[in-house]
Amino acid sequence: MVKILATDGMDKSAIDELTSLGHEVVEQFYDIDDLKNAVKEYDVMVVRSATKVRVPVIDAAAEGKRLKMVIRAGVGVDNIDVEYAESKGIMVRNTPNSSSISVAELALAHMFSLARFVGISNVTMRNGQWNKKHYTGIELMNKTLGLVGFGRISVELAKRAHVLGMKVVYTNRSGPKEGYPDFKYMEFEELLKVSDFVSIHTPATEDGSPLIGKSQLDMMKEGSYLINCARGGVVDEDALLDALNSNHLAGAGIDVFTVEPTKNEALVNHPNVSVTPHIGGSTGEAQERIGGEIVELIKNNF
Repeated sequence: MVKILATDGMDKSAIDELTSLGHEVVEQFYDIDDLKNAVKEYDVMVVRSATKVRVPVIDAAAEGKRLKMVIRAGVGVDNIDVEYAESKGIMVRNTPNSSSISVAELALAHMFSLARFVGISNVTMRNGQWNKKHYTGIELMNKTLGLVGFGRISVELAKRAHVLGMKVVYTNRSGPKEGYPDFKYMEFEELLKVSDFVSIHTPATEDGSPLIGKSQLDMMKEGSYLINCARGGVVDEDALLDALNSNHLAGAGIDVFTVEPTKNEALVNHPNVSVTPHIGGSTGEAQERIGGEIVELIKNNF
């Protein structure tokens, strides 16, 4: 029997399957001090973005000599000190195929929201305002979408944008990718200069500094839009606010923040910002796929 701690919840179908295989699943969130004690009692820990698996937790797990695997129920592993965990004999895995479509669709939803004032008109109409003349939007068709990073999520977004008639360009650390003749590779700075929408799909930088700061925002087209459904911290939030307040950017769609839950009220309440509370992978379909990948990981390693 494998004893599994799911600190940020798990899809019910995955729990049922793991239980049917004779394993025990406990769903329980712990703060850092309590987690250091609890983790010693489990073979596997499954986390999403809320739980941070840093050195103190890993040291406690190593001391307990029981934890063999940490699974990130999602794509990124920025909330886990991966190298340190593996140096202590603890495997770290993720579920890379699970939420790509969900995140891509959310990025596209933010693009529509900004282009047609969907978010802000919901607010103003509920306040009794009929601002029809204020909300002349734009069409996505024939606009250029620049993708920063070209992994699974980016590819799914590119496919959908292409069907809508957008021109898709991308930049990628490893250079152009074969098999995507409809999408054009560009260097990062060139992409920023030509794109009407820039959507970020990268992990956090190694040193934690923003990938998009003032100089990058200044390179973007006047009246363009920035979408971040990737990682909080890859965008300098102060610089983004300045770009919005000066009208250099027409808008921003944001699902992730430097600190979560965010306390950046100026950004959240900006009329040209479409916001969601880190829900990129929060669809029933994605959670079911994540659960399936978790089950397979446990089957294959225990």
